[in-house]
Amino acid sequence: MISIQNYVFPETVEEAYDTLKNKRNNTVLGGCSFLRMGSKNIGTAIDLSRLNLNYIKENDEIIEIGAMTTFREIETSPILTKYFNGVLSQSVKNIVGIQLRNNVTVGGTVYSKYGFSDLITALLSLDAQVVLYNAGKMSLEKFLEKDFEKDILTKIIILKNNRKAVFKSMRNSSSDYALLNVAVSKENKDFKIVVGARPQRAKIAKEASIYLGKSELTDEDIERTSSIAAKELTFGTNMRGSKEYREAICKVLVKRALMEVL
Repeated sequence: MISIQNYVFPETVEEAYDTLKNKRNNTVLGGCSFLRMGSKNIGTAIDLSRLNLNYIKENDEIIEIGAMTTFREIETSPILTKYFNGVLSQSVKNIVGIQLRNNVTVGGTVYSKYGFSDLITALLSLDAQVVLYNAGKMSLEKFLEKDFEKDILTKIIILKNNRKAVFKSMRNSSSDYALLNVAVSKENKDFKIVVGARPQRAKIAKEASIYLGKSELTDEDIERTSSIAAKELTFGTNMRGSKEYREAICKVLVKRALMEVL
């Protein structure tokens, strides 16, 4: 059960951060779609909806996505469907239903580092950074590896380059969370192979990515790369599938994504 003692609408990010740090059980709210997944006693709930953090914009070098941007906005954005083969829009379009995608926010998902997240897997395949109010700017990969610290994620920054990217996922049913998801991107000979919902959080298969970049990109190289990725990453078991099944599915999805991105 979720209990909330106080509910506030800060006017600035600074005010939101000060309130967050004031007491241990003060919490920033995202879209709130996943609150019911756990039990929590919240002292002061901090609603960021008045801070104008729902936007998707670009300049000549980068794309910026505000923390309060919803998955539905990611799915339908003309900017995001234009770049990287529309991989970000593709990654969220099959998540449950439009009603949920209208609620779930980018900041709530990325800051929480959800292992089941399709969006994080897709973002990690790009040159993405997070911007935190206190800790500042860092790569998404570094952020995912850090221990949890109280902070406020304000936006995601993605470098605009010539990366081509592909997203694949496996679900037991169309409305379920992914049993496994994969994103692969390519810029010249630089590859990023990312696997998420293992069910641990998304991670780059670095050995496989490096091997492929040095290879001749033959069918044998693709097959070998998918095997390396499945072996270097760890998998777990939950209600959606066993670790052995996830490892087998990893090989298939990586191979399919590589063939498509090439």
